[in-house]
Amino acid sequence: MRSHPRPPRPQRPHRPAALLAGTVPLTLALLATGCDTASAPTTADAGAARDAFSSVRFSVSPRGDIQVSGASRTAVTPAGDRAVTAGRAYPFDRPSDQLLVVLRHWPEPERAARDAVRLLPPPEDAAIESAYLVDTGDWALAELDGNPVQWLRRDTIRVDATKAGAAERTHLTLSGPRGSRPGQVNPPPDDHACAGLDPAVNRYVDLPEVATGAAVRDVLARLRERCLDVQYVSMPGGVSRGTVWWIEIPVAGRTAPVAELPPTEGAPADGRRPGDRILTDPSRPTTVVLIR
Repeated sequence: MRSHPRPPRPQRPHRPAALLAGTVPLTLALLATGCDTASAPTTADAGAARDAFSSVRFSVSPRGDIQVSGASRTAVTPAGDRAVTAGRAYPFDRPSDQLLVVLRHWPEPERAARDAVRLLPPPEDAAIESAYLVDTGDWALAELDGNPVQWLRRDTIRVDATKAGAAERTHLTLSGPRGSRPGQVNPPPDDHACAGLDPAVNRYVDLPEVATGAAVRDVLARLRERCLDVQYVSMPGGVSRGTVWWIEIPVAGRTAPVAELPPTEGAPADGRRPGDRILTDPSRPTTVVLIR
């Protein structure tokens, strides 16, 4: 996988009152209470509205400076930091009622002094994955660098900040629905067919069709049909902001190549085309590169 942004590709044709006592007529009692007891909020309702998930923002640099902000930052709980190599993902535990955010970055302390000149460390260095549990309660919209990515509920979202330039920060924002129309909320993924798959065993998948400038939701649907885990990368360049620039699907093997779609000359797994069957390594997530 790349350590630096590649040059832009050529453009291609793209949320009761009480009744009065005694002999007072019932009608007068209702008039006295306003006749609309159902709409009066209770103390419990007010507390629930006050505690409802609103939004939280994760800001991460390539060297691991992570800041958490937003009205609902108290809904965020750190879930640990783990070193990972060769593009592999750490299998963090996720409670069934929580959303898991995993942010990949380079280790900061030892690199702050000796890495002042290089934009990024060499790709063989171990990266760090920092995980957070977020109690969103219900659906939340994930936005990467201001671009909508997907609706999430009791799910996992992974963001890779290692490919950003040394001075670039990646921003992941989670926001509550706030009256969104039903059509704006994606249905929960049908992962029944993926439930029995062993994440430690390589398996064959057919490469999907992916075009530069494609909508994230369309590409994500094709990857989930193939039971592929996804991590997002946001990079400047390309055609239309917020769309897919390219994707990288890991190919099993000691050299850790990837099948890049749409295919380009000189790619690590050059020659792989949509429809081809490859042996993929489930321990390494598929990378979806978005145009920042």
